[in-house]
This record gives sequence, C-alpha cells and structure tokens, in this order.
Amino acid sequence: MITISEIIEQYRPVLIQIATPYSTGTGFYLSTYKLIITNEHVIRGNRKVIINGDLIKKQLVHVLYTDPKYDLAFLEPPEEILPEVELMGSNMLREGDPVIAIGHPFGLKLSATNGIISNLSHQIGDLTYIQHDASLNPGNSGGPLINASGEIAGINTFVIRDGNNIGFSLPARYLRDTILEFEAGGMLPATRCYSCTNLVFENDLEDKYCPHCGARIELPNRVEEYEPIGINKTIEDILKSLQYDIELARIGPHHWQIEKGSAKITVTYHEESGLILGDAFLVQLPKQSIGPIYEYLLRENYRMNHLSFSIRGNDIILSLIIYDRYLNVETGKELLEYLFDRSDHYDNILVDQFGAVWKDEI
Repeated sequence: MITISEIIEQYRPVLIQIATPYSTGTGFYLSTYKLIITNEHVIRGNRKVIINGDLIKKQLVHVLYTDPKYDLAFLEPPEEILPEVELMGSNMLREGDPVIAIGHPFGLKLSATNGIISNLSHQIGDLTYIQHDASLNPGNSGGPLINASGEIAGINTFVIRDGNNIGFSLPARYLRDTILEFEAGGMLPATRCYSCTNLVFENDLEDKYCPHCGARIELPNRVEEYEPIGINKTIEDILKSLQYDIELARIGPHHWQIEKGSAKITVTYHEESGLILGDAFLVQLPKQSIGPIYEYLLRENYRMNHLSFSIRGNDIILSLIIYDRYLNVETGKELLEYLFDRSDHYDNILVDQFGAVWKDEI
C-alpha cells in the first residue's frame, strides 16, 4: 500500500482542470489511450473546453465523445507529454477498503480526501455505482477515485446533497469497456445513444437521430456553440477589443480569466447584485517587514482612481468594481485595460521593492 502523499504526487501531473462557459470540473489523462477522461455533465453543450494543469499550459481542446448514460466524456489529449496512471484491473474492491478522491476545480488548488467504500452495489437504473464517504465537492466531478494501490477504481460522478459525505463513483470497468468501444469505432467523434445504448459515430449519422433506434442524439462536434447575451456579451466584446482570446478566457458561468504579463486577473459578473468585479490576485505578503508594504498599499489607494488594494488572508488583491447599468464597451474597455496594466505593474514592484512572494513560490 502506498501513502496518500505518494498517491497525490503520482496523480498531480495528470489531473486536469476543466472549464466551460457553463461549468467547471476535473478530469484526468490516460496516456495509454491518449484521452482526457471526465464527466459528460461537466462539458455538456460544448464543442471545445479549456484545460489546465500542473504540467500543461492553459489550452483549448475538442470534445471527442459524450456519454449521457454513463456520464462520461473523452477529450483530445493536451499538447504536452504526461506520465502514465493505471485503471484498476481484475483486483477486486471490497467494502471497507480505503479510497482517495482527487479533484482540481478550475483556479483552485488540488484537493484530496480519503474515505472507505461502504457499498459496491448501489444501483441506479441498470448501472452499479461505488458508494463511499470520501468527501466530494462540485468541482471534483470527473476526477479519479483511487484505490490503495494507486490505481483508478472509478470516476467521481455525483454526491448526495446534505448526505453526510455520501459520494458515488462510476466503476472503472464501465470506463474501460467504453474506451474499447470508442477505439473499435476509430476514435472518431461519437456519442452513446441513451435509448438503445449503441455508440454512434460521425460517419454513421446523417441527421440528428440514432440510426439504430431513432432517438434524438447530438454528436459533440455538432453541438450549437455558446453565444453570450446581455452583460456577458458586453464583457466579452470589451475583452475582444483588448485583443484577448475570449474562448480561452471563459472559465465558468459569468467568469473570465485574463493573463497580463506576470499577473492573472479574474472578471466576474454577479447577476443578482449587478456588480462586475475585476480581481487581480497579485502576490502574497512577506513574512517579515510587513509594515512598509501596508503603508505603500494605503498610499496607492489614496492616489488611484477606480482601483483599490485589499488583503484577503495573505493575498494582496487589486480590484475594480463596475455596476452593470453603467457598463458599455467604451467605458468598460478603459477601466479593464487600466486594471490589467496596473496589475502587471504592481506585482513586480511589490516583489522587487517590498519582498512580497510570488504565489507559485508558496
């Protein structure tokens, strides 16, 4: 049996952060099959999704396969070469065995929780799930459930709300069988018909109906592409006017991430309050000589228009607030460009002159 810390380090390189305009979640890379694995509900309604990870840069990849029955989806591989992890073979799980659930919601640090298997035959319809008490959060969807030998025992799929840490994972045997079916069809864009359960590939489909049973289906490469409306469209028009790749900026509902030099800035629209927030998490406070950096931040707050510094925990944040009723492309472009430029300006000053610490060095 290997330790939890060893399992985390083994899986850290292959764990994938996934983001779409609708949701965020987790995936993992199987180098044997050259596929990223996740839940179908994480990528639903998208032809392409954003992926990121410890060893991979932020990039767009295509959805290759969707499976609403098993809640599985396959994505094309990243540009980078990643290490190998194994699906559980013929080894039998037993109730009471320890397991680890690993997740990596977009923009957040990797989280791992351990638990035990409480039920190996939880039945929903004609599918059997692994029931366990390893805590699952919404962003864990699509991540691996790992056994004590470091193999993938299942895919974390759903949790019972207020269910005292009752989580459910699709057993790895379903994933292996589905991959083999997908490979047999030439790994062309495909989906599983929820009605008859046959895999339908791109070259088998002439319209929107399953050729086997006539049920309505949708291939991943024929999904209607996302089109923003209202304030979301105005924000995206602003970002486009500033020459940012808008597809690569979308990281969830009403949420965008921009990189400007060494700074990363998130833009979030809170529909209920009507607030658009731009937050640049610049650097972290130094452990020594904190007084001078506080004085500097206070002085800059007095001097700046529209922007303000704040401290949340150890993070130094530069923020912008805009009310949606005052937002248009012209004023929004000026304000967001100011935030992006100042963010890239201030993080270097805080590190070089005041000893602040880059976040990736923590």
